[in-house]
Parts: sequence; C-alpha cells; structure tokens
Amino acid sequence: PELALDGLLTTFTHTNSETDPWWRVDLLKVYRVNRVTITNRPTYGSRINGAVIRIGNFLDIYSNTVCAVISTLEDGATDTFSCGGMEGRYVIVHIPGDQKILSLSEVAVYGY
Repeated sequence: PELALDGLLTTFTHTNSETDPWWRVDLLKVYRVNRVTITNRPTYGSRINGAVIRIGNFLDIYSNTVCAVISTLEDGATDTFSCGGMEGRYVIVHIPGDQKILSLSEVAVYGY
C-alpha cells in the first residue's frame, strides 16, 4: 500500500486484473474518519470508476461500512469523500466485479 501513501503523484498502486481487487491501510487503532481524499493515476483513470471506499474494523472487506462510491474520477484528478466521522481501523478501497484493475496514485485519510 505504500505507493498510495508516499506523497508522490507520479507513483501509484496497481493490482492485476482480478475479481474484487482491493487496497487497504491499517491505521493501527480506531479513528473517526471525517474524509478520504483520493488522487487518481494520470493514465487509465477510468479504471477507478465504481470503486467503493469502506471504513471499519474488519479484515473482511464487505463487513465494513461504505463511506462513498467513486462514480467517476478523471485521469490525475483528486476528489474528497466525506465519511462523517465513521469509526474504523481500516480504510479500504475496492472495485466490485470480475476482471477489474485497481490503481491509486494517492490516498489521504483525515480524522481524529
């Protein structure tokens, strides 16, 4: 997950083409998450469309609560998604479906 947390917009995570690809960051303790900011990769940006941001305390993706769905995000664009103080140790971004590729340039989590 480190490439999505390195502060560089020129690097990005990238999964293989697979079913339900995901990315997760462990915050190491439970926080109230106010918002998540995601920067899309500069090319092939449409791959992120339909991704789901989840917050929670479970390693199982679907046991965590949905914060937001990324309907569209242009190549290289940054958007902020409000999570309204949802509590969780894990922030997960995943794309439901078959033969999907998840690629993220940067993810920032804000809360307390």
